[in-house]
Amino acid sequence: MTMPYLAQPDQQQKLEWLDGGQLAVLLDSAATDGQLTVGRFTVSKGEAPPYHLHTREDEVFMLLKGSALLWCDDEERELSEGGIVFLPKNVPHGYRITSDTADLLMMCTPAGIEGMFRHAGRDKATPRPDGFGISMDRMAEAADLYGQIIVGPPR
Repeated sequence: MTMPYLAQPDQQQKLEWLDGGQLAVLLDSAATDGQLTVGRFTVSKGEAPPYHLHTREDEVFMLLKGSALLWCDDEERELSEGGIVFLPKNVPHGYRITSDTADLLMMCTPAGIEGMFRHAGRDKATPRPDGFGISMDRMAEAADLYGQIIVGPPR
């Protein structure tokens, strides 16, 4: 059997993300010929992205560990450990972590959304600048560049 792409955990890019969380980029456009992005978030209670929608990709995420509230088209739902969500493009959504910590697996197709995370976040392999944080301006700039539309603040 041929293995078109393999990256061990120490070879995966780790990005600092919202509220000091981490996104490990498991598969990106380069690894999948533009077909798929897979990332794994390790985050803490209260982590919440802005309410947003994707114009280019469909998203699936699975809550491997923890609990969260999920909003999709303004409908609130609870997401428990092991829960999975399909979010088609152009559907507004957001979430908020309600457990002390959470582990989320994200898959988007086609690939490309990793550019938004790389633009707004920080590669943890580089020195951390004093006072680093992801401002709403930086988030909005990254979203605009990569086909995301922020439709409201975090919930």
